[in-house]
Amino acid sequence: MAFPIHPAARPHDSEQRGWHYRRSLASRVTLLTTLVVGLSIAAVALAAFLTVRMQMQSSLDESMLNRAYKAAEGGALAEISLTMPSWMLGAADVRIAVITADSQVRSLDRGPRLTVGTSELAVAQGGSKQSLRTIEAGDVRYRVVTVQAGEDQALVLAQSLEPQDRVLRQLGIAMLIFGGIGVLAAALAGWGVARHGLRPVRRLTTDVEEIARTEDLTPLAVEGDDEVARLASAFNSMLTALAASRDRQRRLVADAGHELRTPLTSLRTNLDLLAQVDSAESGLPPGARAELLEDVRAQIEELTTLIGDLVELARDEPLTHVVEAVELGDVLDRAVVRVRRRAPGIEFDLRSSPWWVTGEAPSLERAVTNLLDNAAKWSPPGGVVRVDLRDGRLVVDDTGPGIAPVDLPHVFDRFYRSEESRSMPGSGLGLSIVRQVAERHSGTVHAGAAPGGGARLSLTLPGSAEPDEAAGTQSPTVPTGAERG
Repeated sequence: MAFPIHPAARPHDSEQRGWHYRRSLASRVTLLTTLVVGLSIAAVALAAFLTVRMQMQSSLDESMLNRAYKAAEGGALAEISLTMPSWMLGAADVRIAVITADSQVRSLDRGPRLTVGTSELAVAQGGSKQSLRTIEAGDVRYRVVTVQAGEDQALVLAQSLEPQDRVLRQLGIAMLIFGGIGVLAAALAGWGVARHGLRPVRRLTTDVEEIARTEDLTPLAVEGDDEVARLASAFNSMLTALAASRDRQRRLVADAGHELRTPLTSLRTNLDLLAQVDSAESGLPPGARAELLEDVRAQIEELTTLIGDLVELARDEPLTHVVEAVELGDVLDRAVVRVRRRAPGIEFDLRSSPWWVTGEAPSLERAVTNLLDNAAKWSPPGGVVRVDLRDGRLVVDDTGPGIAPVDLPHVFDRFYRSEESRSMPGSGLGLSIVRQVAERHSGTVHAGAAPGGGARLSLTLPGSAEPDEAAGTQSPTVPTGAERG
């Protein structure tokens, strides 16, 4: 049969996780800060670069258009340009050409031949007033402006974009350098902030590791009211609960050892006596031997009961619980029958009305039996135990000496036994089981004085007088190992 492997126990689980989980928290914070700052710097640099480029392009276009219109207003410019190069006209930074309606281009400027297109031809033919575009001549990019310069011809101004491209390249290099410096500064700042900000976390981690190594559950010092302080407070609450659970377990072990010592010692003494008598030449009288065997049997039963109570109270793992609608009156009837066999000299005055509880029938029967056993144990021979079940409240009154006021708060504690009960049989666990079952079924227990003398113990459980309505009541809660132990 194949058994499933818990996800936390699968091999190579850490290798399947993302790379960022294998990095320290400080490095992740630093990396995240660097990425955010780097992306911000890149976005700002790109926006600034595009803005500068668009602004330079717009200024250049406006300047070339103004120069072209002013040059076109002079009637002799077209004729002069046919015999003089642009630098002689004071336009050394541009190239001048004239294009006619029949696609003839005239220019005296030296340099790569400017290829005109349909945009310039349309201006010369009067189809449009102006054109503005970028062309390439040789290895040089030109910004070309064309405006009408008389009938059937147009003036063409072409200015090299090399100076503008050079400025943009220098701007890009400067932005790249300063952006890299900014990213490096952000990484250093992020590392410093992470180291300083995570110092309380590292201190808390060191303290927790020390607690795990030494098992010293002393609460941690809490400073401030930030998230780390809240984490430390939550960890202190866990330490307090863990310390209380460990103390309860230690008390349980110590009390169980104390309670087990007496019956074990008595049992060993009786068995040694029986062994010595059997090895001697003369045996015990039949009556004395039967009395010893009966004493041994009673001690074995007491040990069995004590061990069963310990298992019920201190088991580490929850058992399988069958939760169903239980008629508490039937549970009470079965418990009375059982206790009558164990206490034949006690009279039980039973009064009950139907009451349905959603819960565990065996646990409820054990709790009710423990209540009746306790009442029978304290009642004198021939005494009367009055049992009344009404509206979910089970009241058990005995005719014993009652409970001293100093003992009332501790009646349902584990292993608690009053001075009067130390000479009587019992483990001190029966009533603690009653309280545990009551809490598991969202109920309560109470101890007090009976009206006619003696003790009164009551068990109250939520439910209903009808079985269908009981199914809608609060379901019992299955306690964890920490709650049991």
